[in-house]
Amino acid sequence: MTTTSTDTAGNGARVGVQRFGTFLSGMVMPNIPAFIAWGLITAFFIDVGWTPNEGLASIVGPTIHYLLPLLIANTGGRMVYDTRGGVVATIATMGAIAAAPDIHMFIGAMALGPLAAWIMKKLDGLWEDKIKPGFEMLVNMFSAGIVGFGLAIGGFYLIGPAVTWITHVLGGGVNWLIETGWLPLTSIIIEPAKVFFLNNAINHGVLTPLGTEQADEAGKSILFLLEANPGPGVGILLAFAIFGVGMARASAPGAMIIQFFGGIHEIYFPYVLMKPALVLAAIAGGATGVATNLIFQTGLRAPAAPGSIIAILIQTASDSYVGVILSVILSATVSFLVAAVILRASRSRDLAAEAAGENKLAEAVSQNAANKGGESRVGSLLGENGAEATPTASTATLTTVAPVTSIIFACDAGMGSSAMGASVLRNKLKKAGVAGITVTNKAIANLVDGEAQIVITHKDLTERALGKIPSAQHVSVDNFMNSPRYDEVVQAVADQP
Repeated sequence: MTTTSTDTAGNGARVGVQRFGTFLSGMVMPNIPAFIAWGLITAFFIDVGWTPNEGLASIVGPTIHYLLPLLIANTGGRMVYDTRGGVVATIATMGAIAAAPDIHMFIGAMALGPLAAWIMKKLDGLWEDKIKPGFEMLVNMFSAGIVGFGLAIGGFYLIGPAVTWITHVLGGGVNWLIETGWLPLTSIIIEPAKVFFLNNAINHGVLTPLGTEQADEAGKSILFLLEANPGPGVGILLAFAIFGVGMARASAPGAMIIQFFGGIHEIYFPYVLMKPALVLAAIAGGATGVATNLIFQTGLRAPAAPGSIIAILIQTASDSYVGVILSVILSATVSFLVAAVILRASRSRDLAAEAAGENKLAEAVSQNAANKGGESRVGSLLGENGAEATPTASTATLTTVAPVTSIIFACDAGMGSSAMGASVLRNKLKKAGVAGITVTNKAIANLVDGEAQIVITHKDLTERALGKIPSAQHVSVDNFMNSPRYDEVVQAVADQP
């Protein structure tokens, strides 16, 4: 009884952290292109940049101080209350920005943006259906303006000073870790957190805001490399390619390419879950990479997303290439050596399990999906084909009642797995000669009822998508990369009048 209660509480806490991290990721990830653009402008045009230009360098300051926090606030507000929430969130965050001229209000934007939108949503609910005909626009416009006015003042006097204090405390802690040389120990937290999908809260809630502050002051930040370094994962996958057995060994080389160049770190998580002791290899590799960057005083100009070696090298500061490249090589080497020892020690047991017909990789892929909360790209990328979801009332045989002109793939972030699924379906429609159909990908939080006739989601997310866009036909899949239901969609669309 006690064990069950403890496990339930632990799982609940983990799911809570995952959801919080996913929400933060939903605010930050869509705006990563703006961070990349800011990093490139900085790299080229500041006085120590590749091509100094005083006029163009004037873009750097306003972008980091105003544009980036306001984009995050607007995105967070839209996630809570669509466009209206985004507008009020942006107004409120402007107050917090004005209160802290020396602090870039990223943490404030992530807190105040959703809060402002939620307040606006609740207030709208108070007078919904009570406005006299003809006064709707007047009430809607002035209510949002007045609420934004009040929240901007609150942001100025409350949120701004509070975030300034928090930023100074967190920044002081990070500086202490750097000065004392203890920063590599953060790998003890970050590497296991990645495997259990708890890293988004750390990355987007702490590392990205503080790293951006450091990059603005020093032109680079080591914090952007704490999680993005692909070395530890590459080392583990290389060890499997040489010392692994069965499907794990066969799939490791392809997974290594996807992780290193594609930046999808998630693909090596099942290999660690197969042998939990391999988390030691990830920690050792991660700590080695951080230590190398500390020694060489290297860093990135802006976040590297996804964590691909290509993205990392693009964002590397001009004086940091040697240290950054060495950090990747050394972290991969150390994680490989530790993983090789672990795999060699258990090789006889692994061979016996393989001979007995056990498929530990498939089990680990399933566990990986459970850790993420039901939606994971790994099974698709590794070719682990599971059974498709049993059709339900919302996923039964597809029939097109209304003409289909728009199909949306939806997932949590609206970027990774849904983008891959949309690409697969577009190719299938093209090969079938079907034209005039728009196939896009979005975050579930951004779905709007009526914008599409068909919505495709992972089976564990279909219920959430139904709540956002009930008028559409919903198709549930287990595998975004290779679902037999795509052929059903293509056939239904091709057969429509």
